[in-house]
Amino acid sequence: MTNRLLKLAFGLTLALGVTQVQAETRITYKSAKSSSSYYQMGVQIAEAMKAASNGDIIVTVEESQGSVQNVMEARARGADYVFTTPPVLVSLAQGGKAMFKDKGDPKFDEIRALFPIPSLTMHFVMSEASGASDLAGLEGKTILLGKGSFGATEGEKYLKLFGLEGKVTIADVELSNAVAALKNGQIDGFVTAGSWPAPNVIEAAASTPVNVISLTDDQISETKRARLVIPAGTYAGQTADITTTSLPVAAFTTTQMDDDTAYALTKTFWEQKAKMGEDAPWWNGVDQALMKNITGKIHPGAIRYYQEAGFELTDAQK
Repeated sequence: MTNRLLKLAFGLTLALGVTQVQAETRITYKSAKSSSSYYQMGVQIAEAMKAASNGDIIVTVEESQGSVQNVMEARARGADYVFTTPPVLVSLAQGGKAMFKDKGDPKFDEIRALFPIPSLTMHFVMSEASGASDLAGLEGKTILLGKGSFGATEGEKYLKLFGLEGKVTIADVELSNAVAALKNGQIDGFVTAGSWPAPNVIEAAASTPVNVISLTDDQISETKRARLVIPAGTYAGQTADITTTSLPVAAFTTTQMDDDTAYALTKTFWEQKAKMGEDAPWWNGVDQALMKNITGKIHPGAIRYYQEAGFELTDAQK
């Protein structure tokens, strides 16, 4: 009789263990380089998901070379893949345009949005010693753009747009080395795109006097990006507002993700957003108004949450 009870208890233990494993959902969240604000956001989201789900949702944050790589990987990743990128890149991938020309794939049509996150904000960070106080001041300077990221691509675009192509020396250095290179005088400045306050800009401003350059309204209009103001005092030594450009960003997955998982991720994000904002101010700029920046389809599981929460969705999003 005792042996039978032991066997029964062992069987129940195994069954409970299987149930626990089945209940746990593991997600890979790919965003940006580890030195960026977007990587830190991923870590915050992972912690929020784990806490709110009592450990049932485990998010592993993966370092990335940038938004283009994230979209590209959607072709080969599975149901556990969540990534961040500007919605415009998803549209370009689905249309086989720009950097996705001749790289089209039916998998791109399976990409679906989950929720918006803080916008990519352009930072032109120049050492005070360089004397550069506007974009024209970049001429003759050595600038680090990085490689493969949206900030690098956008930085190159701005140099061409404002007549600086060939007039600036581009440093062949990874963006992760920007702060040290600036402090050591190896570069005059660097360009980075991340939600403000950007960790690498905070570090740079704390270690050496810098100017974060403002763009004029005419320049912003030429970029065809949204105007954004970084308030005075955001970075050390910053006594005035910084006027720059921004690009909407969202978290995406694919139709391979099941509806219940997409629902849980989206619901937890919105319910934990205010708490995340207590620790990092970039979350406080995310609200229902940013939903309009999602121009493509939203995952059906996420739509279920939005309908329950009373969000208004466009026909293109459904």
